[in-house]
Amino acid sequence: MNRKKRLAMLFMTLLTLSALTTTALAAGGDVSGAIQQTWTAASGQVKTVVDTVVFPALDMILAIAFFVKVGTAYFDYRQRGQFEWAPPAILLVCLIFCLTAPSYIWGIIGL
Repeated sequence: MNRKKRLAMLFMTLLTLSALTTTALAAGGDVSGAIQQTWTAASGQVKTVVDTVVFPALDMILAIAFFVKVGTAYFDYRQRGQFEWAPPAILLVCLIFCLTAPSYIWGIIGL
């Protein structure tokens, strides 16, 4: 009985999978051409979204993290007498990199 249930379950699973799968074919069998056309059509939208949403969000996060880290480093300096330069410097370099990235990143990618 257990074997019949497993076989029936396997058959139903295969039947469901075959009913729900569809075959995607490119026009003329040229898959790479279809991918290139899709990227060409969407590249302008991707660039716009990245320039207006992604980079400003990263800049804001890095700026907040930088000022918080400078504040905590100052309070550590007041408490211990030693200022840690590495964490604020790393965040500042990341912030500068992220602020200047939109001007050269698209040349690297090829847009």
